[in-house]
Amino acid sequence: MSADFLYGVEVVINGLMSGVLYALVALGFVLIFKASGIFNYAQGVMALFAALTLVGVMEGQVPFSHIINATFGTDIHHFGWHVPALLAIALTLVVMITFAWMVHTFVFKHLVGQEPIILFMATIGLAYFLEGIGDLMWGSDIKTLDIGIPQGGSMWVENISVHLGGEDFYGFFIDKLDITASIVAAILVIGLIVFAQYTKQGRAMRAVADDHQAALSVGISLNFIWILVWSLAGMVALVAGVMWGAKSGVQFSLSLIALKALPVLMLGGFTSIPGAIVGGLIIGVGEKLFEFMIGPMVGGATENWFAYVLALIFLVFRPQGLFGERIIERV
Repeated sequence: MSADFLYGVEVVINGLMSGVLYALVALGFVLIFKASGIFNYAQGVMALFAALTLVGVMEGQVPFSHIINATFGTDIHHFGWHVPALLAIALTLVVMITFAWMVHTFVFKHLVGQEPIILFMATIGLAYFLEGIGDLMWGSDIKTLDIGIPQGGSMWVENISVHLGGEDFYGFFIDKLDITASIVAAILVIGLIVFAQYTKQGRAMRAVADDHQAALSVGISLNFIWILVWSLAGMVALVAGVMWGAKSGVQFSLSLIALKALPVLMLGGFTSIPGAIVGGLIIGVGEKLFEFMIGPMVGGATENWFAYVLALIFLVFRPQGLFGERIIERV
């Protein structure tokens, strides 16, 4: 096989890996929108906050240390211990579940029945509030997130693939972090599907997503389901924050990954978990292939806009997305 063809295959594989990371963020949007009809603008900031909290817990950092020190004249920044990665992840998950309860109790519980634009504006306010709290709690400096996930090119993949081409081909470069992220994402998606299909709470969640009033009539608690959905979105945000934070560092620009999830949602549909996965894979492969094949002809940097152009085309011809439900209004 020619070297150019094999490099194209490498681009596709890396595109699939990137698409999985995009799909992770999109999953959080889908879970909340499907169950409550709320487009959660704060999903990207939730991933940032989860990553900040995880690093802070692992390093034994004192929350709000800058405020404490400025108020009392102290110089305390760390407790003096380090928490193992798995325990820190568990504690961060507890924080995200607590956050889900607080969001429902103090914000959305009081906005039931409001117009969708009001709920959307509430999530915008929530996003900036959460970003500010993250800054006050853990500081704004760039942090390194290391939970033991291997990084760098996989020598095993490279050694196997190097024999596929000639002298101009040196094997596939596949990042071990991307491989790990793909495996974790696959397990998470399978777990969410099994939960939604085969558990009592999952079936209740689907019932609420189909018809709130019908769900209430059979005794399903909307408050419980909405807290559950926000908790699941927090868990997804934690996984996405860990993967993106380990890949590029934990910094406040991490919240912008939500913008890359928007084209994924437009392609896959706002109400479909499989749609989020397929949409992520299409965007990931599409932008990498377009950059590889067309980028040199137009000066490069096509990854910054390709996904949005593709999403715009889908909005014109199939606004509900590949897996979204067609909305029919009777007059």
